[in-house]
Amino acid sequence: MADLQELVGGYKLRSLLQSGQTSQVYEVVEPSSGRHFAMKILLPESSTNREQRHILFHEAEVGIELRHENVIRIHKVNHDATSPHFIMEFFPAGSLRGKLQQKETSFVREFGLKMFKQAATGLAYMHGMGWLHCDVKPDNWLVNSLGELRLIDFAISKKIPKGWRKWLHRKKKAQGTPSFMSPEQIRDEILDERADIYSFGATLYELTTGRPPFRAASMNDLLNMQIAKRADTPQSYNPDLTDDFCALVLKMLEKKKEARYANFHEVLMALRNIRVFKVSTPAKQN
Repeated sequence: MADLQELVGGYKLRSLLQSGQTSQVYEVVEPSSGRHFAMKILLPESSTNREQRHILFHEAEVGIELRHENVIRIHKVNHDATSPHFIMEFFPAGSLRGKLQQKETSFVREFGLKMFKQAATGLAYMHGMGWLHCDVKPDNWLVNSLGELRLIDFAISKKIPKGWRKWLHRKKKAQGTPSFMSPEQIRDEILDERADIYSFGATLYELTTGRPPFRAASMNDLLNMQIAKRADTPQSYNPDLTDDFCALVLKMLEKKKEARYANFHEVLMALRNIRVFKVSTPAKQN
């Protein structure tokens, strides 16, 4: 852990927000303005690793292009040889994964529809800017106490292939989180917006039932289930979910991408007049 009195790239480290295998995220202060930001910085042992530097700078470069209230804002990147990092919006909130781990079901009940609409809006914007997220999951949504969301982590985001770019695709090891990957992502096929829609469906499934659509004893079994097994209705694990909401989630989880919603604008239209829970608090979900 770095010295919290240290200055890195002209910013004073204030508190450690998150620590990973290759990087850390700090709350930092810009001394000249007193403004608070977040800094993602590679650990010293990763700072000279070419692959880890590429991943960090790719995430920063994607984020710098995006300017939306439901997407974390990245301001600048520093290619320093010993402390590579980027500066982003400071959004003091935990992830939706944290809400699941703490079993805060009342929070999802209170703000569910509001959060789902924001998430779909942020992804619709990202797609409109020509990017696929490729790792949509509860871990990558920050949410504050008012149910306001920010999409984070563009480490494996990809440009949506258009025209001749589709012919440049070469299969390699698939990237993503197995519990949320679409069949075509697992197969490392050419992806479009519908891959993120599948992952979003898996995310809503877990947020409202407390479990992902599929569980298996091994990674191979899990991947095979994602490819071939139809998900049980979410009502199997939460009978208080409405039929309409379950139908929406299952449509997003269709194995053939042609059977899913075509884009997040269609998802938002479907969310417009839907109720998530049979017994709910509509006033706080709008």
